[in-house]
Amino acid sequence: MSARVATGGITTGSSGDAGPSARRRQIARKRAPWILGGLLALVVVVSLTVGAVSIPLPAVAGVLLRGIGVPAATVSRLFPAAHWTDVDATIILDMRLPRALLGVLVGAGLALAGTAFQGLFANPMADPYIIGVSAGAALGAAIAIVFRLPDAFLGFGAVPLLAFAGAIGSVFLVFNLARVRGRVPVTNLLLAGVAVSSFLAAIVAGLQVFFSQDLKEIVFWIMGSLAGRGWPHVAAVAPYVLAGAAVLLFYARDLNLILLGDEPAQHLGADPERLRRVVLVTASLLTAASVSMVGIIGFVGLVVPHMVRAALGPDHRSLLPSAALGGAVLLTGADTLARCILPPTEIPVGIITALVGGPFFLYLLRRSRV
Repeated sequence: MSARVATGGITTGSSGDAGPSARRRQIARKRAPWILGGLLALVVVVSLTVGAVSIPLPAVAGVLLRGIGVPAATVSRLFPAAHWTDVDATIILDMRLPRALLGVLVGAGLALAGTAFQGLFANPMADPYIIGVSAGAALGAAIAIVFRLPDAFLGFGAVPLLAFAGAIGSVFLVFNLARVRGRVPVTNLLLAGVAVSSFLAAIVAGLQVFFSQDLKEIVFWIMGSLAGRGWPHVAAVAPYVLAGAAVLLFYARDLNLILLGDEPAQHLGADPERLRRVVLVTASLLTAASVSMVGIIGFVGLVVPHMVRAALGPDHRSLLPSAALGGAVLLTGADTLARCILPPTEIPVGIITALVGGPFFLYLLRRSRV
């Protein structure tokens, strides 16, 4: 017999659901990773070839093969038309490739966090910033900018380090404000997140007023951008995204069960309180690591999980990996577009994702009659 529950717009059902719709979703779940993986490969390849300096695809392939140690003679046989300069190789290996990989990681991280929060709160309008991560990160970054703090650790500037610290500090504050007798009710968590976010946003606004000479830099960081990022940023984000993905996938079944309610989930073997703590910490770390490196890029963690859920259904075992691929496609594609619209000027990638996500968010509001 089928068991279903609809809470805040998310519906879950047992794997035994029958009918044409269920069969279509089952087919979609099998095909989605291949389709999204192919799109991601295409977007990454395009990101390596286009920009202020266009580099032909054979040259890009040749540079990449030489970069991983393939002999020059073999590369020449595979791509006889591949000709590139040292400048082209530097652009690809030191600028575009790490930037594309960072877009993949951050997009996947934000989409995973958004999927986890939407499942945890049973609300399709939840996003990675719902409990104050973005506000804390913005405050940390603004403090580093206005006080011109120097590079602090492993070659990183103070901006990403303080942004990460601010994001984690904000989540810790929200979590402790929401806790009641060892439990963390969802309503308390959301209300505390709104209150803390508003308070921290007011402090950031005050810094922008009193340090108006730094206003442009603060606003640009808040809009989000992958410009100027390199291999150290990739290395810093990768462990959080990979570890976070592994943890969330491990708890995918429990995320499915909690949509039935706490008591049914407990009867079926889940521990709702432990699950909330683990998912909150994991998704918050994913978001904090992503935001600290590239700024506040909106709508990736809202739009992608909802679209993937609409296509594949609410089973987190397939939803999480597909959302990660979808987020990677969206952010890498948006970043490629952001640096190609008005070369050599770069538009903050947050503007591109907002232009995509804003109308979609209004559509969600209209559909749910909020």
